[in-house]
Amino acid sequence: MKKPLNIIFMGTPAFAVPPLDALAAAGHRVLAAVTQPDRPVGRGRKLTPSPVKRTALRLGIALHQPEKIKTEAFTRDMAALEPDVLVVVAFGRILPRSLLDLPRLGAVNIHGSLLPRYRGPAPIQWAVINGEAFTGVTAMLMNEGLDTGPTLCSRQVPIRSDDTSATLHDRLSVAGAGLLIEALEGLATGNLTPVPQDDRQATYAPMLSKNDGRIPWEKPARELECFIRGMTPWPGAYTFHDDRRLKIFRAQPLPLETAETPGRVLPGFTDELRVATGDGALSVLEIQGESGKRLSIRDFLRGSGLPPGTLLT
Repeated sequence: MKKPLNIIFMGTPAFAVPPLDALAAAGHRVLAAVTQPDRPVGRGRKLTPSPVKRTALRLGIALHQPEKIKTEAFTRDMAALEPDVLVVVAFGRILPRSLLDLPRLGAVNIHGSLLPRYRGPAPIQWAVINGEAFTGVTAMLMNEGLDTGPTLCSRQVPIRSDDTSATLHDRLSVAGAGLLIEALEGLATGNLTPVPQDDRQATYAPMLSKNDGRIPWEKPARELECFIRGMTPWPGAYTFHDDRRLKIFRAQPLPLETAETPGRVLPGFTDELRVATGDGALSVLEIQGESGKRLSIRDFLRGSGLPPGTLLT
């Protein structure tokens, strides 16, 4: 490594942990880690630190958890550290120009897609939902837009046929950590030239809400299989049997021709759940009832009847 850089790191969720660990392992001086304040989590609403906070404490890095970042006081505190680079990985807030202008080498962001495709807060989920064969990570210099800054370098990552957004998330996070070190070295030595994004090629990956997980049975079975994987673990793919909510974790498309209403349970083997879709059928492999645990479809059907003709909505 060349001369270590003085870095302020801004990040919050688990996706940002491997990049932070990589900075420390590479010998860079992480002057401060900025992360979201502790938030209530779970049924007990217990205040819980972010993954980046836990990592910063483990590494002995000074920690900042401001409620607001668009203040003169916070900008002054960051400026006093005299950073070479601001590194941002899934921080969760738009940064003002006053912060972006602080470091002499700029603000570097690691984004979980091959920009300009899938700008926005949920690039990993939407790449799986849309059935992409590959995605990747991009290092870019930040501006005031949403993932619109010039790119420094990128790394392609294949999407496997059994990937959920969770498994792809973990691989992209590790890839992003390596890409970050590469980008910082290239930026410091002048060997990387920022390349403006082609806005004509841009697509957007909007935030997902809990309601987005409801399975649209009218879509083709192959699209629904990708939908279920992309919605796992959050917000989760689900359907209703009467008023009972059923969460589906794994499914397999079947090349069956059927004129049944999409969502209708089809005849099959006793340990099988086949559901009509807009094109073909979906064989549900793993499912969870409203108050139960995640089960194979065989175990689920032993205690919960979903006979042929049942309509899932």
